[in-house]
Amino acid sequence: MKELEEKIRHYGKVIEPDVLKVNSFLNHGVDPILMDHIGKAFADHFKNNEITVVYTIESSGIAPALMSALYLGVPMVILKKNMSSTMSDDLLHATVTSFTKGNTYDLTIEKSLIHDTDRILFIDDFLANGQAAFGVIDLIGQTNASLVGIGIVIEKAFQNGRKLLKEKGYDVYALTSIKRMDSSTITFK
Repeated sequence: MKELEEKIRHYGKVIEPDVLKVNSFLNHGVDPILMDHIGKAFADHFKNNEITVVYTIESSGIAPALMSALYLGVPMVILKKNMSSTMSDDLLHATVTSFTKGNTYDLTIEKSLIHDTDRILFIDDFLANGQAAFGVIDLIGQTNASLVGIGIVIEKAFQNGRKLLKEKGYDVYALTSIKRMDSSTITFK
């Protein structure tokens, strides 16, 4: 997606050789026009998969997931990293280690929000080592629902997330894929 690549080139900042800051348009500040185009791109790619719901993890995936759900005409569910006092006791959990933050969190969903007949599309902002996606896979695997696709806004192709997910048979679709990056250059695949 050329529009996304231009945003990354213009506004992205490489913090470390494997950490890209895109907070001005994707995950802190949000460019609504870009999110609209991202949602349409994901919906176009996955439109024949009979998606019934879009999942994302709070908070960086919310904007692209919401727009994808809108274009697919299905609801969106936000998987929580932290339990709130309003969540019921009837929950599913999976443990995830964040690549960027280096911490572990308990991914949580109320059982009432996942159904055995669900055909789920998971949308996330980044794909590095695939740990967030594997946490979602673990969570969904506790039910009879199925994960039918994984949409990634920015893939770090120099890490092994795609390879690990493809080996397990998942349809992984990234809008842009970074081959390598350093403080002065971002090279797209």
